[in-house]
Amino acid sequence: MDALMANYASDSDSDGGEPAAVPAGAPEVPEPSALLPPPPPELLQPPNFVDYSAMAQGSRVRSFPHVEGNYALHVYIPVVIPSDAKKQLAFAMKRAASLVPDLYAVDADYALSELCKDEHKLEKVLLSREFHVSLGRPVAVQVHQIDSFIAMLRQKFQSQQRYWMDFNKWEHFVNDECTRSFLSLEVTRTGLPEISKQILMVDEVYRLHGLPEFYKNPRPHISLVWALGDISGKLKQAIKDIEKYQSSMSSLQKCNVRCEFSRVVCKVGKKVHDICEVAD
Repeated sequence: MDALMANYASDSDSDGGEPAAVPAGAPEVPEPSALLPPPPPELLQPPNFVDYSAMAQGSRVRSFPHVEGNYALHVYIPVVIPSDAKKQLAFAMKRAASLVPDLYAVDADYALSELCKDEHKLEKVLLSREFHVSLGRPVAVQVHQIDSFIAMLRQKFQSQQRYWMDFNKWEHFVNDECTRSFLSLEVTRTGLPEISKQILMVDEVYRLHGLPEFYKNPRPHISLVWALGDISGKLKQAIKDIEKYQSSMSSLQKCNVRCEFSRVVCKVGKKVHDICEVAD
C-alpha cells in the first residue's frame, strides 16, 4: 500500500517563489500537469470493503459550539434491540420512510429510504446498533472537570439493580434548537420510575459542576431516526399510520420493545467511561 501511495506522490512543497536554476545536463523535471493523478479510491480500500457512506446524506448541526479544551459529554443507558422485536420495527421504519422521505439513521446518518430497500442493511446498519436512553443533557465539559465528574457518577451508581424497560409508545421529539426532529420509542410505564430516579442522580452531579440539569418532566426514550428541522407534522402523521397498523394486529404483535437495564456509561469526547454494570 505504501508503495502504491509513493508511486502516486505529488509535489506539494512549492511555496510559489522563483523557480530554482537547473544545472546543465540535469534531467528535465516534469511540469505538475505531467505528474500522475491521485489513485482511484477503490485501490486504497481493503478487499470486501462495503461503503455504506453512499447512503449518508444528513448534515447535522452542533448543539453547542466547539471550544478548545472542552469535551462533549453524555450520560446514558445503552440499549440493544432484542431479536424478536426487529421485525416489527423494520415494518415501522418502512412505513415511516414511505411517508417521510428525508429520514436518517440516528448517529449512523444513512438515509432510511435507502436502508429500507435491503432487509439486511436495515437490520445491520440501524436495528442492530446500540441505542441510548439519555440520563442527562449532552453538554460541553471542561477538561479539568472530567475526573471529578466520572468519580461522582460512579459513587452515585454503585448500588444499582437490574430492571425492565418497556419502549411501548411511538413519539416524536425536536431538539432545543429546532434543528433536528426524531422518531422515537418512549418508556411510559415499566422502567419509568427507575429511569426517573437515575436522572435525578445525574442531575445532582451536573449541578455540582455548574452544568444544566435535565428536563423537568423527563420522557425517557430511544431515537431511531432523525430529520433536519422541525417536521413535527409529518412525524405525527407517520406515527398515526404506524399505530393504525399495529392496532389491527394481535396484542402480542403491538409495539412493546422490552429491554433489560444493565449498565450506565458516560461518553466524553470519543472515550466511553463505564459508570456502573449490574452483574447477571
